Amino acid sequence: AQEKKSSLQAEAKYPDFRGEADWFAGRRGRRHRRRRGRRSPPRAGPIRRPPPARAMAAAPRGEEAAAWSEEAARLVWGGAVPLQVHLHDADVTALPPPPPFLTLGPRVGYFPLLVSTIKAHFSSSLPPGVDTVWFEYKGLPLKWYIPIGVLFDLLCADPERPWNLTVHFRGYPADILSPCEGEDSVKWNYNNSLKEAAFIITGNSKNVMNMSQADQLAMWESVRKGDLNSYMNISTKLKLGPFEEDFLVRTSSLGSRQGSDEPESPGSVKPCRVPVRLYVRRVQEDLEYLEDAIPVSDWESVSYINRPFEIRKEEGRRITTLEHALETLLPEFFGSKPTARAAGPEPAAATPDSAPDDSDTTPGTPRDREPASASPQEMDVAKRARVKLVRIQGMALGLDTPFLWVANNLRNPECFLHVCVYIGA
Repeated sequence: AQEKKSSLQAEAKYPDFRGEADWFAGRRGRRHRRRRGRRSPPRAGPIRRPPPARAMAAAPRGEEAAAWSEEAARLVWGGAVPLQVHLHDADVTALPPPPPFLTLGPRVGYFPLLVSTIKAHFSSSLPPGVDTVWFEYKGLPLKWYIPIGVLFDLLCADPERPWNLTVHFRGYPADILSPCEGEDSVKWNYNNSLKEAAFIITGNSKNVMNMSQADQLAMWESVRKGDLNSYMNISTKLKLGPFEEDFLVRTSSLGSRQGSDEPESPGSVKPCRVPVRLYVRRVQEDLEYLEDAIPVSDWESVSYINRPFEIRKEEGRRITTLEHALETLLPEFFGSKPTARAAGPEPAAATPDSAPDDSDTTPGTPRDREPASASPQEMDVAKRARVKLVRIQGMALGLDTPFLWVANNLRNPECFLHVCVYIGA
């Protein structure tokens, strides 16, 4: 009921921001028709599409636009995935086994932050001793540093409600997952991602590194508790948005004297660079319904890619769409068609050993985050691939959606835009 209310409020105030309720309602209707033997026309893409780009390009400006973006941020931060967590059989030491634990996982949150409440529920059935807690979905260990909402969008082709997960209190799969020391590891990962995003956007990370200890702590607490108001009060000091086609870089005199990075000249205009994290999942090319997709069995079948997208004004093109951004960010999946590429050092952004501002890897980044190089066979498959679905913040977006709108309104608290892409290959 709360989801439906939020969706209706969003549609009334913000017509192009589609909530999850409508999307799932469409899916339930299709499954019902299938059970009765009447299949709807084949369609693996989004159920509801945003208005055409020309309509969204006429978005309000000034104070109205600011209020519009604030409402979008509240919907993103208020999003949650209903979870039903089961204790693994090997960890059960009491009879009868404990019932599953029902909770809401914040879309912009992380699984290790839920451990304390989940552990309290299963405490009477756990064996003695302490070990690292980890979660599993259909045999796949879940990476703790990926936001809950992103994991849900990526792994549940047909989103299940609630999301049935298994929690383990023993046998941490260190050969698959990076080491996790609970909240401290999540906090470190968040701060590292924020510095990485700042480097991409402004050319250096001084604005984040020069934050006071009090502000750093307050910002992390706002993310941990899901407090948008507190987050906005601090994040506005960092000047990491909103994104525009050209924006002014204002480097403080204090920041320009510290660190080894080359400072930007105050008030200089530079191209807009958006930090993007892409999660590319391959599904069957002839798939009619996404709910029939084969579950992800290992992380080798998912490409995890960090690539900044540079927006420049180009003559003859009124607006940068999500499709144009994907063609530029994932050229290996659009190799058979001509692409209007953004200007800039693109080859560096696509290599695992690129510089920090191209952010495929960053010192201290979890080791299982580094993408593997593609084999000749994979490149051949990529040439024949096509995009079946693009999902961001639980929504199936049309490829004609303006990319700047997506980047400004659907990014996560660490300033990265997380994009799940289903590729038919």
